[in-house]
Formats: sequence, structure tokens, C-alpha cells
Amino acid sequence: MWSAYLAFYEADVSEEVYATTFARLLSEEEPQFGLIAQTGGVPVGLVHYIFHRHNWKIEDVCYLQDLYADPAHRGQGVGRALIEAVYAAADARGAPSVYWMTQSFNTTARKLYDRIGEETPFIKYQRGAIQ
Repeated sequence: MWSAYLAFYEADVSEEVYATTFARLLSEEEPQFGLIAQTGGVPVGLVHYIFHRHNWKIEDVCYLQDLYADPAHRGQGVGRALIEAVYAAADARGAPSVYWMTQSFNTTARKLYDRIGEETPFIKYQRGAIQ
């Protein structure tokens, strides 16, 4: 599932990143979690999420990092169910704020996001090559 998610975004990670990511997901000492959606025992979607401190809030916030639904199961509630599961996990942990990012061209997913979330005015920047 995660390989298909990375392929959708035309991304590639090393075997070391795979191993580290899944070790973190399985560790009880990491603030990183994952869920799998299944239909008839077959995985059809995944979500990874992370809790972290926030300087403007007392409680932690939840970053929904990865969300993927198998293309054959899109439009059947997989993405919504996974997001709602993260909402429930955040509520249980006392972290009412859940946020995520997507790429502007991900129009199919954005139709769902517009129904169950609020678009913010923030634009993401990241470190570039040192000039």
C-alpha cells in the first residue's frame, strides 16, 4: 500500500527509510501511528499520523502525514473512514487539532477534504539548495 502511495506522488525512498518508518510505526515509544482499511480482509487503504507539540496550543496536535486509498476502492468511503479514525484517535488523546497537506493537483482527494476539513491559507515551504 505504501509503495503504491509513493508511486502516486512519483516519490521513491531508500530501503533504509522503509525500514526506519516501519520500525517507528511498530515502536511504542514513537508518536507515529498507522492504520489500514480492509475490505474482506484485503488492505484497501492506509493512513499514518503523528502527534506533536504546538507553540500556540497547550495540547498536542495531530499531523495526518500519509493517506492512501487503492484506486479500485476510491469513492467508497475508504479515505473518509481513515480520516475519521484519525479524528477519533486525536480526540482520545486530547488533541482536537488534526491537519494534513496535499498537492494542488490531487483534485479527487480534495473533493473529500473540502467536505470533512477546512482549507487553510498556509503555503508550505521547505529548505532548498543552499545558495
